[in-house]
Amino acid sequence: MLSIVFAVGATAAYYMASSDGWIWLTVAAACIQLRLLCNLLDGLLAIEGGLKSKTGDLYNEVPDRFGDIAIMLGVGLVLRPMPYGMTLAWCMIVIAVLTAYVRLLGGSLGFPQDFVGPMAKQHRMFTLTLGTLIAAGEQAFRGTVLTLYVAAWVVTIGAAFTFARRLARIARQLEAR
Repeated sequence: MLSIVFAVGATAAYYMASSDGWIWLTVAAACIQLRLLCNLLDGLLAIEGGLKSKTGDLYNEVPDRFGDIAIMLGVGLVLRPMPYGMTLAWCMIVIAVLTAYVRLLGGSLGFPQDFVGPMAKQHRMFTLTLGTLIAAGEQAFRGTVLTLYVAAWVVTIGAAFTFARRLARIARQLEAR
């Protein structure tokens, strides 16, 4: 659940970055990484530490979806002045949620959950973190955030490909039954 706090922190930092500059982009990138650290520790404690609860699957998935939405919405706040910046963010959000949905759908059909990329959660967050950090430097020196805009496009297109790839793999598994 703590990961949601860091995801919302990233959103707030992105909001501040839209008016106050590069330092907030750095804070947003740090919050993304802290969110991922929370996910990692949660998994380690649940699986390796034997602390998985009966509702653990809910607490694993639901905060991740809220975290994705919050972070990508924050990216959209920074990209509002760019062509279709906020629309791009909403597309990124929808496709990221669909990518997780199709993974879970495969699991509900009795197949192992397919975490194949190229834009699984960790790849999306890496791309946005890197794009945010580079954009921080870009904003400090040039006053622009084009790198973050490009990163958002990479995530959107890559997640769409990941969604299609996972869906095709599930279709093949269903055909093979």
